[in-house]
Amino acid sequence: MAYTETLELALTLDQLVLSKTAILFDIPAEIAGEEREGRTWTIKQELGHLVDSAMNNHNRIVRATLDGHYTGPTYDPDAWVALANYTEIPWTTLISFWRDLNLQLSRIIARVPPDRLTAPCTVGTDAPVTLQFLIDDYSAHMLHHIGQILTQ
Repeated sequence: MAYTETLELALTLDQLVLSKTAILFDIPAEIAGEEREGRTWTIKQELGHLVDSAMNNHNRIVRATLDGHYTGPTYDPDAWVALANYTEIPWTTLISFWRDLNLQLSRIIARVPPDRLTAPCTVGTDAPVTLQFLIDDYSAHMLHHIGQILTQ
């Protein structure tokens, strides 16, 4: 069952992912794999970072929803990107993986009961925040990195 409050959060994520997917597919694979001046990651690596973020947030959202709270580690984005070796994954495969992970996450968010949006979530040594904050922050984080990708 989807709930109105969380359905709106899910629809916002869906719209973001679907609107940006087509734009990402327009970026040539050669450009996606090139080093970028003044940037730490290639476009492929930055999208890979968003894959890692989706996987980490999937765990946080599911656990906070089911358990009524979440406490877990943070992660080292550079180490995760290096280990996953996103530069070797075909560009279209990486885009599809990012899209599909986020659409699944959106389906989960739509099923979060409204009373769970206030579930306390502690990531690493940061101060506790609500599940609502984690979901909103996840979308803002994704939008920031997509913006970085699209300004190549």
